[in-house]
Amino acid sequence: MIWFRSSLFAIGMWLSVLIVAPLALLTFPFPFRFRYAFISLWARFNLWWLKHCCALSYCVQGRENIPSESSLVLAKHQSAWETLALQEVFPPQVWVMKRELLKVPFFGWGLAMLEPIAIDRSAGKKAMRQLVEQGTAALERGRWVVIFPEGTRIAPGKRGRYAFGGATLAVASGRCVVPVAHNAGEYWPRRGFLKRPGIIRMVIGEPIQVDGRTAAEVNREVEAWIEGVMAEITTLSPVADAL
Repeated sequence: MIWFRSSLFAIGMWLSVLIVAPLALLTFPFPFRFRYAFISLWARFNLWWLKHCCALSYCVQGRENIPSESSLVLAKHQSAWETLALQEVFPPQVWVMKRELLKVPFFGWGLAMLEPIAIDRSAGKKAMRQLVEQGTAALERGRWVVIFPEGTRIAPGKRGRYAFGGATLAVASGRCVVPVAHNAGEYWPRRGFLKRPGIIRMVIGEPIQVDGRTAAEVNREVEAWIEGVMAEITTLSPVADAL
């Protein structure tokens, strides 16, 4: 049944891409908030489809920690799931991503309408300047900025290198960082096709203030908090969660 349910979910997910992506191009003349509201319906649909098709839902701890002012979200990256869920949990946002994703047919078209901060990872200091300039501008316009500091999806129980980009943007803009941990990789693995039934846990931490601090200090606190929470929630059994 897991194979069947996962296949059914994949069919629905990609059919919805083929429908929403061309329609997203028609939202180009409208303001960002309208475009975002329309395109993010795709994420909401797929979370609903995941729950009813694969019996995979989620719960959120710490919603009260979300500030009223636009801020940065630095999140653990284990799965494709969080790219959907963060859109439902947090206010309208832009994403820091590798620019190659914009070239993906249909999917990349929709991403482009959301005005992401698409960087060339090999550009070094130029990419950092782009992140700070475009990220600060987005925050000042009331948009949240989402960054995966490890840069790529990491398997459960593993840890990647936390890059300084998010912390550097936070210090430069003066906006706080909201750390996010979750155990989605136990249910929807990176590069994995099968989706296990159960309940994904997302934990939102208290905002990390940046006034008078260096990017290195902020980055260390973000990493310590996320990895500390990951050590707690990855001890849960996916099988036990599903019961």
